[in-house]
Amino acid sequence: MLSENVKNLRKAKGLSQEELAVKLNVVRQTVSKWEKGLSVPDADMLIALSEALDAPVSTLLGETVAAPEADGLKAISEKLEVINTQLARRKETGRRWARGLLIALACLLFGTGLLLFFMGSPYLGWDFGDPETAVAGTAFHAFEWIFVRTAPVLFLAAVAGIILTGKKRG
Repeated sequence: MLSENVKNLRKAKGLSQEELAVKLNVVRQTVSKWEKGLSVPDADMLIALSEALDAPVSTLLGETVAAPEADGLKAISEKLEVINTQLARRKETGRRWARGLLIALACLLFGTGLLLFFMGSPYLGWDFGDPETAVAGTAFHAFEWIFVRTAPVLFLAAVAGIILTGKKRG
């Protein structure tokens, strides 16, 4: 019983025979003999062993200690569950940010288009002969030229992105 308990507690602590031997200032073969039941530690060593394994002496001598594999798998599955939850939250946050940015882009494009429409945009009717407005007219003309050609594509892409990043129901 002592041999099984020493082995199970050592494995539960994640220690090798060599690491436990170093903690107790003995050779690895001594720990191996204890675990095989070929020898037993003396009283002083039993106390040191209980301290190294964080288990009372009574547990080492009497009570059977369950093998750590089931607890190890349970701990690993709990850690994986926490990691999966964190990844899902991070993914959801990224999806929300992307959706918000796409909505903002669509609103900006639509608002700019409405503004140009209601301003009665002088896209081709600007007087470039007036030196005071020629530079501003050229810049405004360039903006409108680029906007008119890219805004519809960007707007449709933003709307498609908004739809694709919508919350999945299921």
